[in-house]
Amino acid sequence: MLRFARTMMTAAISMALLAGGAPSFAAGAPRPTAGSSAQVEPGSGRRWQTDGRLRKYMAEIRAAVAAKHREIQDGTLTRADCQAIGTLVETRVASIVAECRLAPAADAGLHIIVAELTAGADTMLERTEARPAKGATRVVQALNDYGRQFNHPGWKPLS
Repeated sequence: MLRFARTMMTAAISMALLAGGAPSFAAGAPRPTAGSSAQVEPGSGRRWQTDGRLRKYMAEIRAAVAAKHREIQDGTLTRADCQAIGTLVETRVASIVAECRLAPAADAGLHIIVAELTAGADTMLERTEARPAKGATRVVQALNDYGRQFNHPGWKPLS
């Protein structure tokens, strides 16, 4: 039953993002897709502003991933670790979607990060055909993209 609830939550978040149900995209801005962050980067060396809720949830995701970063890099992340991190990512992403309020252009950029985090969590939770550890690598990349694109004081990339 819990797995069904998680699957439904992921589906609802994904559908909301695809349908524009989360905060709207800026007028004239390209509609982002997973893996296309270059389309909506702020440019000119600037980064988008964040709110406290976004910073809190992203820091929690980063801390969980950083704690297992060596295992992620070495390819030795256990199935249990994948499950734990994937679950945390999924719940924090749901909170980000529900609670964060950003300017339209920043929101469009965040949609890409959220889509990548969700895809990584789905893989870590064995909802795709890919190896669960590949989802962790995808989450690391999304976290690093977030740090490049968003003004989050003290944020450090994962190598």
